[in-house]
Amino acid sequence: METIHIILVEDNEGDILLTTEVLDDMKLPAKLSIFQDGKEAIDFFDAAPGITIEHIDFILLDINLPKKNGHEVLAHINKNPILRHIPVIMLTTSSSAKEKALCLANNAYGYIIKPVIASDIWALINSLKINYPGYLFS
Repeated sequence: METIHIILVEDNEGDILLTTEVLDDMKLPAKLSIFQDGKEAIDFFDAAPGITIEHIDFILLDINLPKKNGHEVLAHINKNPILRHIPVIMLTTSSSAKEKALCLANNAYGYIIKPVIASDIWALINSLKINYPGYLFS
């Protein structure tokens, strides 16, 4: 299994630690790039020349972020013809059906209610492998 690149956009240190521990416990060979606010993530996407979907396997994106919220970051990703093909999984504490529907309507691939647990990430990774064959772990 090759190393995958995951972008984590999360401002809560506890959630960052928990997500990192979940990925470590899964023995997932992953490079994790962490951004702690929406503007920082957008700046990374804009400043990374030649970034392609082959360089990022998926994005874990918190909804409630400082400077630019997750919906704004998702909209920015969707406007970029290269980035919009990267699966984005929204992270939130909200179990609101309306919130989930909004995320999915705006092309989020998935929706995880925090705290993040290994089975949620595994289910999404397996789904990504099925829906994006040859892309994840390529």
